[in-house]
Amino acid sequence: MNTSPQIRELGCLLTKRPDAQALLCGSPKYQNISGTVNFYQTSGGVVVAASVMGLPCENGPCGWSVFGFHIHSGMSCTGNAEDAFANAGMHFNPADCEHPRHAGDLPPLFGNKGCALMSVLTNRFTVAQVCGRAVIIHGSPDDFTTQPSGNSGEKIACGTIRPLSK
Repeated sequence: MNTSPQIRELGCLLTKRPDAQALLCGSPKYQNISGTVNFYQTSGGVVVAASVMGLPCENGPCGWSVFGFHIHSGMSCTGNAEDAFANAGMHFNPADCEHPRHAGDLPPLFGNKGCALMSVLTNRFTVAQVCGRAVIIHGSPDDFTTQPSGNSGEKIACGTIRPLSK
């Protein structure tokens, strides 16, 4: 089978050290949330790979939870009593696009008994463009319609994207 160099590059990528990483911490209301979001620069774009634990769970036969997941423009996971991560700002949107076409709009996280794994390849930004910015998990799924941020609810976890030395 003949595979492209880009596919071969992506195939072994997740075994390598990421170019940047965000360590996630839950808000005071969701202190059990933790995880990592790794960023890998490739020739085809950036691979974003998230691994999260401690997410809130819903019970019942349809009790799987879906969470909004975005890169925000702010550079701090600080806030106030009303919004623990208010200083994360709005979605990262350097081209001033409508939602859900912000550079920072990412696929949702699907909870599985409090855990979630997700990886995506995007050409909406480079690793260098998002270093220092905040990654946010929201308590509700993004509706991919409501302006400006998809009505994805409360910010329940945050991490600041930091470059990693090679």
